[in-house]
Formats: sequence, structure tokens, C-alpha cells
Amino acid sequence: MQYYMPTRMFLGSGCVKENASMLSEIGKHALIVTGAHSARVSGALEDVLAALQTAGCLWTLFDQVTANPTIDCAYAGAHMACAAGADFVLAIGGGSPMDAGKAIALLAKNPQLTPQTLFAGSYPGGALPIVCIPTTAGTGSEVTKASILTNDAAKTKSSIANELLFPKVAFLDGKYTEELPLRTTIHTAVDALSHAAEGMLSCKACVITDALAKESLGRIGACFSSLQKGSLSPQQRQSLLAASTEAGMVIANTGTTAVHAMGYSLTYFKHIDHGRANGLLFADFLEFVCKKSPQRVQQVLSALGCTSVAQLRGVLSALLGKPEPLSEKEAEQFAAIAIRSKNIENCLVKPTQQDLLHIYRAGFSL
Repeated sequence: MQYYMPTRMFLGSGCVKENASMLSEIGKHALIVTGAHSARVSGALEDVLAALQTAGCLWTLFDQVTANPTIDCAYAGAHMACAAGADFVLAIGGGSPMDAGKAIALLAKNPQLTPQTLFAGSYPGGALPIVCIPTTAGTGSEVTKASILTNDAAKTKSSIANELLFPKVAFLDGKYTEELPLRTTIHTAVDALSHAAEGMLSCKACVITDALAKESLGRIGACFSSLQKGSLSPQQRQSLLAASTEAGMVIANTGTTAVHAMGYSLTYFKHIDHGRANGLLFADFLEFVCKKSPQRVQQVLSALGCTSVAQLRGVLSALLGKPEPLSEKEAEQFAAIAIRSKNIENCLVKPTQQDLLHIYRAGFSL
């Protein structure tokens, strides 16, 4: 067992401006990686520009990241970073900008990489230093070594996982999540839930990741009622952001399991939000694991404040609503794709392709 977390974190309201000097310690010219809207609406971009000015840093803006960023997006950002002479990446947003920012940091130092070799794990040039500022409470990418990109060649999402991609610094300010639509707030919270719980259901779990996972799940479970009502307080938003980061610290060491492997096809082919996709499958995956590891499942449920899988299923159903249509043919196709994922071998209880198909059928009432 092992645990590793090299990212320095600053938490709380105003933490970006208050710690502007950290930016000048990292580099002199930032490539700001974000989407077209979220960083501006949240107020994070305004704070970042003020902090960069205070630190005496130059900056170039790459705001072309869309949901589920592609390999082409990463190459475009890397080209801009090199052309501008940027010496670090500052990613603002949810999982998409942060994952894109990591891939950009890698490609900027390894221009020889092709779309075929990008995921191979050999990066002799290293990577640009990375700073992350999350504007959603779900992905945990600000403390992980993974970058998830849409891989059209493989017709799924693919992961670059390398210690080079751990951000040097992360700034966690819950106020940046206050303008999020309720739907996004729920989906990202469910994503964090799946991270923490899957970490506990991974064969790489250890006492440290379990402690973080249980703390994360407790924070999320305490917000279930407010999420359903759509009435989160600023304190709850900060708590959910902390929960997301804790869950990220878990999967940075444990990896994820079959839930993510199955959810990727729902996102790629059905355009279902990542966190929502995980949530639609999660209760039935828990039920599957419970057959062989009931005590472990009970630990997950207890951390969430639930007494049974049925109770959690009801909570997730209330939060997520009716699932999208899924055909039997699609379920069979997605199970065949998921079983080939490395996530399957990471499961404490390893499912077969037929088990995955059963989970799809149950989650989508086939």
C-alpha cells in the first residue's frame, strides 16, 4: 500500500488573491486554460488576472475548452502555449478545463507525441507546471495525476495517468461554484460521491484513502437534502468542494472502478453528463459488490448516512430523475467496451461482461 499527494492546496474565500505570490514562484507566463463562459461567470478569471498582475506574471488566454475535451483541443492549446512562450498552465473550471490543461502541459513539452502515442506513458520532456482552480465540486482533477480526454479513435474516453500531471498548486474557493445551475451542482456532487466510494471499492484502497473517502462521503451525504431542495449555503458549497478534493486525493491513489468504465460509453455515445452517468449506475454496482463484500458496501453506505442500497437508490433517483432511454443493443455494446477497460481489474469484486450488462439493464430498467 502507498499514498502520494504532492499538490499544495489553499482553501477558502479569497485564497487566489491572498496567495498571488505563489504564482510568481511557479513561472513568469501563464497559459490560462478554460471554457468560454464558466471562468468569467464564476468570477474566477477576474481574480486570477488580478493575482497574475500582482505577481508580475504575463498571461495568454486559451478559452476554447468544451465539455469532454478532445485530443485535438489539447494539441491546439499546446500550440498556443509554445507560440506564446508560456512556462506554466493555469486551468480554471470543472474537470474539462483541468484535464485539458494537464494534457496541454504535457504536449507543450513533448511535441513529438502523436494521438497514438499520447496515452503510452513515455514523456521524456516532462510537463509544464500546472495550477488548478476548480469551479465545480465534483471532478477532483485539481489533485490527481490523470487527464481524461475524448478519444474518437477508440470511441470512448481515455486517460493519461502520470505523476507529471499532479498540479503544483490548487486554489479551492467555494464562491466560484455559486453561479452553477442546480443540475450541474447535482451531477458534479454525484461524481465526487462515485470517486470516494469507488476508491473504497478498489483493490488499491488503504487506511489513508479510506479515511479521506469516508470524510468526503460524510460531507456529501450531509448535503443530500439541500441538493434536493436546491438551497445550498455558501458553507455547504465550500464543504462540497472540500469533499470533491478529498475524493480526488482518494482516486489519485486508488484509481476508479467499473462505474467509470461503464459511464464513459454513456457520455461518449449518449451525451450524458459524466457525474450523472456514474450516478445512474452506482446503486446497481453497489448491489453487485454487496453479494461478495457486504461489509465493505455497508461502510460506504454508513459514511453517506444511508442504511441500505435501496435508500441510496431512492436518494440518487430523487436527485437525478428518470434515466435517458437505453436499448438492449446499446447496453450489450457498452458492456463489451467497458469489460476491456483497465478499471475492471481495479475492482475489489471483479465483474464479468454479463455482470456489467446486468447493471446497465437494472439502471435503465431494460
